[in-house]
Amino acid sequence: MDEPIDNLLMISALQHYAFCPRQCALIHVEQIWQESGRTAEGRIMHERVHDEGSESRGNIRIERGVALRTLRLGLIGKADVVEFHRQADGSWLPFPVEYKRGKPKVDDCDKIQLCAQAICLEEMLGVKIPAGALFYGQTRHRLDVVFNEDLRRETEETARQAHELI
Repeated sequence: MDEPIDNLLMISALQHYAFCPRQCALIHVEQIWQESGRTAEGRIMHERVHDEGSESRGNIRIERGVALRTLRLGLIGKADVVEFHRQADGSWLPFPVEYKRGKPKVDDCDKIQLCAQAICLEEMLGVKIPAGALFYGQTRHRLDVVFNEDLRRETEETARQAHELI
């Protein structure tokens, strides 16, 4: 699909599209957005995560607010957190972590957003990322997500559909 730089969509548009194409159109085409108490809580949580800076914990290096891009899928955005896990050979493997205000959803919309972040990191760093995690503020629970072929296909198809819509 290789999109020109000026046609890149926000990674979050994939989550919006997978959750509800109409919501995606209202936000990304009509630019209609009203912040509610819940969305304000989510925005504040993301701002806090991005402001905390970098840190190291043994064999894990933590970076916050990491800029992301994939020209292949035509996406741009920011990862809340990317943990870099030291491998046996001394290399660092990225592990994206997306923060969500609420609780796990029954559909894959959050997983698609996270997978898109992994695809960006793979393209940017030339590595294969097998998994990441979603952290839900309401439940204070971290859900590990495996980036299998089904989720990757669903993510790529959602990117294609979101581009068509927007």
